[in-house]
Amino acid sequence: MPNRALSRKDHLERYKHVRRFSEEICAPLENEDYVVQTMPDVSPAKWHLAHTSWFFETFILQLALDGYFSPDPQYAYLYNSYYNALGDRHCRPRRGLLSRPTVSDTYAYRAYVDKHMETWICASEDDAFEPFASVLDLGIHHEQQHQELMVTDLKHVLGTNPLRPIYREITGKANTATLESQWISQSGGIYSVGHEGHEFSFDNEGPRHQVLLQPFSISDTLVTNGEFVNFMEASGYANAELWLSPGWSMVISEAWNAPLYWERIDGTWMNYTLGGWTPVDLNEPVCHVSYFEADAYARWAGMRLPTEFEWEVVAAQSPVRGRFADDMRFHPSSGADHPSLYGDVWQWTRSQYTGYPGYAPAPGALGEYNGKFMCNQFVLRGGSCASSASHIRPTYRNFFPPDARWQFTGIRLARDA
Repeated sequence: MPNRALSRKDHLERYKHVRRFSEEICAPLENEDYVVQTMPDVSPAKWHLAHTSWFFETFILQLALDGYFSPDPQYAYLYNSYYNALGDRHCRPRRGLLSRPTVSDTYAYRAYVDKHMETWICASEDDAFEPFASVLDLGIHHEQQHQELMVTDLKHVLGTNPLRPIYREITGKANTATLESQWISQSGGIYSVGHEGHEFSFDNEGPRHQVLLQPFSISDTLVTNGEFVNFMEASGYANAELWLSPGWSMVISEAWNAPLYWERIDGTWMNYTLGGWTPVDLNEPVCHVSYFEADAYARWAGMRLPTEFEWEVVAAQSPVRGRFADDMRFHPSSGADHPSLYGDVWQWTRSQYTGYPGYAPAPGALGEYNGKFMCNQFVLRGGSCASSASHIRPTYRNFFPPDARWQFTGIRLARDA
């Protein structure tokens, strides 16, 4: 849904801001860092930069701008991600083999697309602009999604390197004082959930509809590293009774015994961050855990994970504030003056990712954006330290398969009344 309250100048400034931030994320990289792909779920930074440009080119410029042509027709094959309606595309697990186009070619492509996009935003007639205004909004939020993926993918690339290189120095130290957990109680009843209104939302956030909730409570703080260490020391990774069957298979086959990026060095748990190695801070929210680990921890603690609707009902009563990508620390921290349901880490819910009642994907290629992934995934809520604050809202639904760990994912607990 487009944001119709924005002026043409607002659209231009938002477009330029988001495009600039993608390049700021890449500023600390060496050319070699742009190309590496460490697993099929990770895409090279260079590919993210090109794909987000291809999105604007394909869904706006080629349709809205007479006489527009791509600087290279092969980009349509190289940078299409998963849009079957648009034809063949390069195999996702082989994106790391694309040494060409070069990094400089990629930035030239971005500049070319930006020049034409900025001209179109400023100079097009209203009747030519309005049909594509919603696609422009979608493209901006799409690029913010890829900015988050760039951060998480770069962390996996650098964290897999045996040298554990530093992405950038993190100056100062975030406040990590202990927060006292409180439980937010909610009475049972019928609640309205899902997006409505004129602000931007993805299609999977609606239609707004009613759900029946039983009385419940949800923690106002995230599970910390210290609390998760207690689970580890209580042999949580060795107790099959705590684990869902496919989760236990992952524990065995992948030898999980701690969150991703943790390593025991000289008797101390160390945590690889984009600022380098640091001792595990027991007061920080635990991060880089799968749904399986979150669910096992909740069982061990005698609690459960919230449903996505429980989370939304509570979060809708709170302002969107927290630790996001805007400060470029890209690491969760705790100890704010007040707890928040947003930021730091994405929070696993126990809800399977599926369409709301009345949901139908849009026709054409853009209808492939969310709908076709509604299978074998769980919903996460709240955003993380790799999400932009302007990208997050109470109804936002992220989703990943239950074994995913490379995202900034953590745990918030809930319980029945």
